[in-house]
Amino acid sequence: MFPIKDTIRARKFSFVTWGIILINVLAFLYETSLSSSGLEQLISSYGLVPTNLSLVNPPSWFPLLSHMFLHGSWLHLLSNMWTLVIFGDNVEDRLGSGRFLLFYLTGGVVAGLLQVFLGTGPNIPSVGASGAIAAVLGAYFLFFPRAKVLTFVPLIFIWFINIPAWIYLGFWFVSQLFSGLSAMALQSGASAGGIAWWAHIGGFVFGLVMAIVLAGRKRFTKSPSAYSPTL
Repeated sequence: MFPIKDTIRARKFSFVTWGIILINVLAFLYETSLSSSGLEQLISSYGLVPTNLSLVNPPSWFPLLSHMFLHGSWLHLLSNMWTLVIFGDNVEDRLGSGRFLLFYLTGGVVAGLLQVFLGTGPNIPSVGASGAIAAVLGAYFLFFPRAKVLTFVPLIFIWFINIPAWIYLGFWFVSQLFSGLSAMALQSGASAGGIAWWAHIGGFVFGLVMAIVLAGRKRFTKSPSAYSPTL
């Protein structure tokens, strides 16, 4: 399944969401300008490599931040940024830009830490914004469960279908959890098939929990005039 759009319209322009997207795009354009050896050095230095982390060397933990702005391919970048476009603006709208930025970065760090601790490939670098974006999905799951997500479903007779957000995101989380447990059982590396499943799982759970903490009881109320469906 691939999300096309949601039915919740943000009340104002999402400066942080689009700023994050711009930084990711510029970072990837820089990656494409490097030679193979230069790119390998960049990923080794700023990607999240568990064996490079040291408690006695605080700068070695910087990749917990930098890894979420690097991507392995155009497809990797575009799929992540498209998901952020769909779900990020509404979460930023609900939290406010300042809290959203802190939420996004912290979610990426927490997701990276879980991947470090539960991934089984200590020398394999992890890159990508998917852990931080998973945190956004966790918050969206709580804030907008009744929203609909227009989804591309490649079946014989069904191509596009509106799926309630709680079903779409719930199914996504269960699939990540199943894949993460399978990868752990098979001891197939930090990111089986190139995907850091535990970063997704950790990010989503963090987003769900922190959405409750940050929004409090306001999460249960929504003014009809504040969030109107798009056409």
